[in-house]
Amino acid sequence: MALLELQNVHTFYGNIHALKGISLAVNEGEIVTLIGSNGAGKSTTLRTISGLLSPRQGQVLLNEKRIDTLPSHEIVKLGISQSPEGRRIFPRLTVLENLEMGAYIHSRRDPQYRADLERVLDLFPRLRERVSQKGGTLSGGEQQMLAIGRALMSRPRILLLDEPSMGLAPILVDQIFRIVQDINKQGTTILLVEQNALMALGVAHRGYVLQTGQILLSDSAKSLSQNEMVQKAYLGMD
Repeated sequence: MALLELQNVHTFYGNIHALKGISLAVNEGEIVTLIGSNGAGKSTTLRTISGLLSPRQGQVLLNEKRIDTLPSHEIVKLGISQSPEGRRIFPRLTVLENLEMGAYIHSRRDPQYRADLERVLDLFPRLRERVSQKGGTLSGGEQQMLAIGRALMSRPRILLLDEPSMGLAPILVDQIFRIVQDINKQGTTILLVEQNALMALGVAHRGYVLQTGQILLSDSAKSLSQNEMVQKAYLGMD
């Protein structure tokens, strides 16, 4: 049984048909990646799952229960959290205050809250060093760490990551992807949207290739990385 499933999902922006019958599944404990060119529908897929967009047709299921009719804050309570494209941290709030915002569904009096905070600060030691610093003064890599850490503070069963490597230096990209693997090993299922297809397929268990709002291919990450079409179109190989 899939932990998360999309069945024939059609999502629109006004009259623009962005997702054209997407069906995919994410099993518990997996890292699944969505790859494709700009405008393929990758971010739209995540926004539909998290309730920021509502599909006109089809359904989104969590543990076989339909969630696409719920508001986004209720979806967070059910165990789906998103680290958005562009990070979207709160620049005038401190690192700690940003992390607290991610834990808004839990009481700070909850004994688990402190454990959640320590887990995030252990994953991202740079954030521990800057816990009182304003989010807007952090480097791009640190802001990305903060965005992921904020999403983890809600204790998600499924973490949606949208372009975590965007705008980062190669050494920071490697660091972020190692942390993504660590988060997964600690028990969090991950659905990853990433322009750097080579890195994404390197950490994922399975993948889907999206093209103009439709799924073109789905396979194990290893098989996709060896697929000639994928190599030419997304991995920069001849």
